[in-house]
Amino acid sequence: MNDYQVVVIGGGPGGYVAAIRAAQLGFKIAVIEKDTVGGLCLNWGCIPSKALLRNAEVLNLIKNSEEFGITFENLIYDFSKAVKRSRKVVRKLTTGVEFLLEKNNVELISDIASITGLNEIKLENSNKVITTDNIILATGSIFKQFPNLPIDEKLVITSRQALELKEIPKSIAIVGGGATGIEFSYIFNAYGSEVTIIELTDRIVNKEDKDISKELTKSYQNKGINILTSTHISSLYVNEKSVSVNLSSNGDSSSIEVDTVMVAVGAEANIENLGIKEIGVEIDNGWIKIDEYMSTNFSNIYAIGDVTGKLLQAHVASHQGVVAIEKIAGLNPEPIKNYYDMPRAIYSEPQVASIGLTEEEAKSKGYKIKVGTFPLSASGKALGSGDTEGFSKLIFDSEIGELLGAHMIGSNVSELLGEIGILKLLEGSSKEIGDLVHPHPTISEILKESALSSLGTAIHI
Repeated sequence: MNDYQVVVIGGGPGGYVAAIRAAQLGFKIAVIEKDTVGGLCLNWGCIPSKALLRNAEVLNLIKNSEEFGITFENLIYDFSKAVKRSRKVVRKLTTGVEFLLEKNNVELISDIASITGLNEIKLENSNKVITTDNIILATGSIFKQFPNLPIDEKLVITSRQALELKEIPKSIAIVGGGATGIEFSYIFNAYGSEVTIIELTDRIVNKEDKDISKELTKSYQNKGINILTSTHISSLYVNEKSVSVNLSSNGDSSSIEVDTVMVAVGAEANIENLGIKEIGVEIDNGWIKIDEYMSTNFSNIYAIGDVTGKLLQAHVASHQGVVAIEKIAGLNPEPIKNYYDMPRAIYSEPQVASIGLTEEEAKSKGYKIKVGTFPLSASGKALGSGDTEGFSKLIFDSEIGELLGAHMIGSNVSELLGEIGILKLLEGSSKEIGDLVHPHPTISEILKESALSSLGTAIHI
């Protein structure tokens, strides 16, 4: 008889959720975590960055307070205090996760794990070996190193070091126009940095709908953020107090000099020294290969979260963890057949929120579509709040009216993803969304109006 029925390696959003669900189902369960529970997301990712983003939002609101008839002099702001606040939030949440694990009788083992057999795990620090019926790999991802972007953690940093800065650099180049780069660009800009985004592809947030990219680009440029697309960094030269960045764009060369460079591109599976290659766990393009129930090529070894490379989002990892545990328990959970129906959000200002297919993706899959849009500038709630940037865009199958995708940009639009997610799950149609009574005045009304717009019956525009 093995020591445990399930052992989870990694205590991040996927790992600790899987462990708690396993405990609820009566399994004898342990989580092995070499650092602090909560993983990269809670400790050095989504949670501390969202705390800093809130600080940036408050600062920008204060800067623009004259619009609301409020004026003052001698505004003082301290980024180091914002960082301290973010760390306080992290500590509260990690303590909460530890409490939840203890409450659910999940054994938390602080050690480094390596798999030495299909049912065997070695604990490196204590030099013990434990056995288990099932293993769930939830080790996450790590920053990818690029030869032309050497990280010195002082002048050339990642988001990890950015979350501990005591002072804001006067100028910063952020490499990558994805979610991380966009969010930190907003933070640095709010605190007075001269920000340049360097993006290799032809647009920022290139995984989003093209109309969303255009709107965010316009918004960021209005904030004074410089955006260089279709641009490659050929080399970096780190000087004593600055970094020279040599750029190449469409055959043309140029250079900029900044105080700091933040690398916000590249992630790879955290599988080094885990032992999975030695026992033959299948790897696909650097990520652990899984099926729709998170199972690897071994029936008792599962993988969840970033380490699978499917969609690097905390809520995806948590859901994968639940599916994996319920599969082990024989509960026949709903398999995850695609990841484009998972909600996605970028917590800049304006926020970006989406689910499902973009207009381009829907067309490429052969759908005949109808598109409905509605601007926040026509929303009574948005006008009253002073947040009129952005719009909602809903994409429907023109033949049956089914919702294929939703794409929103604007203040707090991520809060609308719950409603849209339910509609997507229940195969909601343009007529059903248009018929649904929404409270007035709320931002959620833009979804109703977008649906009506696709039918040619929008009321308020």
